[in-house]
Amino acid sequence: MTNLNIWEQFIQQSQLRWQEVLMSTFTHIQLVFFSMILAIVVGVTLGIVITRFPSFVTVVLGGAGVMQTIPSLALLGFMIPIFGIGIKTAIAALFLYSLLPIIRNTYTGIKDVDKGTREAAKGIGMTNMQILFKVELPLAIPVMMAGIRTAAVINVGTATLAAFIGAGGLGDFIFLGITRGIDGLILLGAIPAALLAIILEILLSSLERWTTPEGLK
Repeated sequence: MTNLNIWEQFIQQSQLRWQEVLMSTFTHIQLVFFSMILAIVVGVTLGIVITRFPSFVTVVLGGAGVMQTIPSLALLGFMIPIFGIGIKTAIAALFLYSLLPIIRNTYTGIKDVDKGTREAAKGIGMTNMQILFKVELPLAIPVMMAGIRTAAVINVGTATLAAFIGAGGLGDFIFLGITRGIDGLILLGAIPAALLAIILEILLSSLERWTTPEGLK
């Protein structure tokens, strides 16, 4: 099949299914949004905890690393007995898949804060919590945001597999296109997913610039 035929199919399917595309895009955004919120809350917390308790570094990073090595479809399959088929399972799997870069970058960002800066903060009477929130986390923001951006972009692509467990999203069109042999349908799912990843990267990059202290930009 020529490229022209593929694009003709894509245009035809877009005209026929644009409402479905909008609904699936909204579902896809929901999957990514809720799984990322959970991953950021848990990942940043764990990243902070292991900077305070170094003995847990290997266990936490190793456990999150194991999640990354499990194939996406297999991880979705493992979640089905716990959450059943549908959105909950997809969010749980995407959450686990997103943890490693967030935990690792939070840990690295805080550990890389200059020791002299910490000592200066202690010298002016800051408590450990004040040092964390007023010194360490602001200075670690660029590294932490890099981990969040990586997790988010990976999440958008992985979320297309949610179609295989009935969770919806743009993967529905990819799955349907593969089973029916219609390349235009595959593009109908792949192109919006790629655009979502690009838009998310731009938004998070802007957020990173906004939250980064002036001296680090």
